[in-house]
Amino acid sequence: MTATDRTPADLLRSALAADPARPLVTFYDDATGERVELSVATFANWVAKTANLLQGELAAEPGDRVALLLPAHWQTAAWLLACSSAGVLADVGGDPAAADHVVAGPGRFEEGLACRGERIALSLAPLGRRFPTPPAGYADYAVEVPSQGDRFQPYAPVDPEEPALIVAGSEYTGAEVVERARAAAPGLGLTGPGSRLLSALPYETWEGICAGLYAPLAVGGSVVLCRNLDRLGEDALARRIESEQVTATAR
Repeated sequence: MTATDRTPADLLRSALAADPARPLVTFYDDATGERVELSVATFANWVAKTANLLQGELAAEPGDRVALLLPAHWQTAAWLLACSSAGVLADVGGDPAAADHVVAGPGRFEEGLACRGERIALSLAPLGRRFPTPPAGYADYAVEVPSQGDRFQPYAPVDPEEPALIVAGSEYTGAEVVERARAAAPGLGLTGPGSRLLSALPYETWEGICAGLYAPLAVGGSVVLCRNLDRLGEDALARRIESEQVTATAR
């Protein structure tokens, strides 16, 4: 949100400085009826705790690769920004066998066991509930993250020219993520602060991850991230667009 922002983590810090109370990520799951709204401050707190988990408990170092076997979800967004904060390469849907660590959600746990490093499981249940019993070979994110610190400081400065994101087989540095997000924003209908984009795109492509997180963040806007939107009728969708004060959509 400022000319000096070079990484996604920089964008979040600028958003926090500008208006910590405004909504940043509003998440709907139309399969469960879940709705979660996170202000900039609340989202940044989740990011800080997750980055501390990465750097401290997982001993992830700059340049390490973390395979994110997760759908479009508010907790996935927090992991993406946590990886940026720690200088860790977020590989969305990447090969666990080639990763230093893996973070997986339901349906991906067996696949994630190919990673020989630390493994974190997310239930993706409403309110981020714990597992009754964590999947074998995994630590439960909902158990591990609450005790982490509310402020994060990387051991070494994050280099914006180092690889930060892999999605759909393409690799981007932190600076490229920021530049591409800013460039994409006008085409998504994001005109600046106050813009509010409803996105139902999956996080498995650059377009989805840009609309569902990076572009709104880059312009001081916010995102209404919708999972399983196909279960919502057109009339209900129109009511959501009105009630959430959505200014643009990506479906």
